[in-house]
Order: sequence, then C-alpha cells, then structure tokens
Amino acid sequence: MDDAELVELARTARENAYIPYSEYAVGAALVTADGTVYTGCNIENANYSNSLHAEEVAVGKAVSDGHQEFERVAVSSGEQDGVTPCGMCRQTLSEFADDEMVVLCDLGDDTRSYSLGTLLPDAISAETLGRE
Repeated sequence: MDDAELVELARTARENAYIPYSEYAVGAALVTADGTVYTGCNIENANYSNSLHAEEVAVGKAVSDGHQEFERVAVSSGEQDGVTPCGMCRQTLSEFADDEMVVLCDLGDDTRSYSLGTLLPDAISAETLGRE
C-alpha cells in the first residue's frame, strides 16, 4: 500500500469521528509489521479526559487483534492541516514502533512525512524503566 492510499484510509476513518465538542475530526490509518491496516477516529466525551484519539483507537484495535509491531501511520484532520499525533499518541505509538516509524500527515494536496523519533526523541521505553 502506498502513502496516498494510506492517507485516503485515514480520511475515510475520520468520517466516523464523534466530535460534538471540538468539531475537529481526526482519522488515522495504521500499518502493522505484516501489512494489516487498522483505522481509527477520534471519539469525544463530555468529560474531555475520557476522549479517545484516532491513533489510540487504531492502536487499540490492532493490539486487541494480536499485533504489536507497527510500520507506518497516516493522520488526517477535517482541516487537512498537517496535524501530527499529539504527545500522548506519539508515546503510545513508540510502545510498538521504533524511531524510524513513518508518520504521514495530511495536507490536502500533499503530505508531510516524519519519523516517530523526530516527533518524539528520547521516548519513555521499557529500557528507560529498567525493564529491558
């Protein structure tokens, strides 16, 4: 699957976003190590801290199906403003991917590409916690 197809899946996923408070829809499409793709959208809650981010939803779906290694993720907002995963989502992604994971951000007519390590240098890891 090429980058454009992955971004299109993220755009499609954002159509299901539940966003009655922010009205800021986000979709994500996550590629696992074996090439399986999982999508997610943001799901808001009146208690804002209980809201789920699109990347978290995609990660949760993938992990619940037994996947624990990720290769790429595309993120798209309704504004197509190049939104990147927030800090919390970056940390969640780093649990299952290395610094070289590709993060594609939707700019509408173009995409911006980052490595996860660029977006989150020195992430907290099992090694950091003395677990590895």
